Amino acid sequence: MTTSLDHLKQTGTVVVSDSGDFESIDVYKPQDATTNPSLILAAANKPGYARLVDAAIKHGKSKGGSLDVQANAAMDRLLVEFGKEILAIIPGRVSTEVDARLSFDKQATKAKAKELIALYDSVGIKKERVLIKIASTWEGIQAARELERDDGIHCNLTLLFGFGQAVACAEAGVTLISPFVGRILDWYKKSTGKNYEGDEDPGVKSVKKIFNYYKQHGYNTIVMGASFRNTGEIKSLAGVDFLTISPSLLEELKGSTEPVPKKLDSQAAAQADPIPKVTFIDNEPEFRWTLLQDQMAFDKLHEGIKKFAEDGETLKNVLKEKLSKA
Repeated sequence: MTTSLDHLKQTGTVVVSDSGDFESIDVYKPQDATTNPSLILAAANKPGYARLVDAAIKHGKSKGGSLDVQANAAMDRLLVEFGKEILAIIPGRVSTEVDARLSFDKQATKAKAKELIALYDSVGIKKERVLIKIASTWEGIQAARELERDDGIHCNLTLLFGFGQAVACAEAGVTLISPFVGRILDWYKKSTGKNYEGDEDPGVKSVKKIFNYYKQHGYNTIVMGASFRNTGEIKSLAGVDFLTISPSLLEELKGSTEPVPKKLDSQAAAQADPIPKVTFIDNEPEFRWTLLQDQMAFDKLHEGIKKFAEDGETLKNVLKEKLSKA
């Protein structure tokens, strides 16, 4: 039986699992997997992952110093432990997120990215199999630009909501971007009171524009749609480079036999109505002004950073409690 998930894969879209729960990942045979602090927090509370938490606590304890220093070390090791387990299941890459509190600090973001890559290397995982997830702030994009160029560290620019963010990421030569389709929809539904479906979904329209722009102007950055609210959004983007999908929506696609026709195509995108080239190279004021004029992108970027930071802090407090008893 050919499922809707099979049909989606046949459009050329690479399917990525959006989960920290690696026990569910193997079921859907994704190429890659993405994680974030919220997903890791949810997974770390499950008894089946106690051994990973224990390994992180042991690592944190070995660092000595204050409880805060130990907790930070344990947190990084926990992210890497989850990543390592996920990479034992999937053939591709795992995305691991830099602490969201560093989103407005270029140097600290770079330092944390290098620490995570060194930790992965210490457990036998080469940097080619890791994408460092960084929020699409000006500072985050510049950090990614330098990590890609100077250190060969591949980056996934997340919490991306606006076209200006996408342009700046492409100019920075980042490996991959994650435009958040569902959160864009959430904002428009709340602000207009309307329901949007299929090709009229504002999140879908945003990703299509970014995809067409990248193909028209020859950018190699991968477009990976993320944060979906329903399978209709996913089907409307069939053919886009990558899609990262939650286990519940992967299950829905796996349980359906409806065909999923290809909607996006590189050649068609290149021949679509031309989108004028925009540039933000070394122009921080223009980037910030463009982001500020896009109320949805501005709101959702900062809301997303705050939520990831809060979940990261909650996870850190869980580790602190365990460290204090160890």
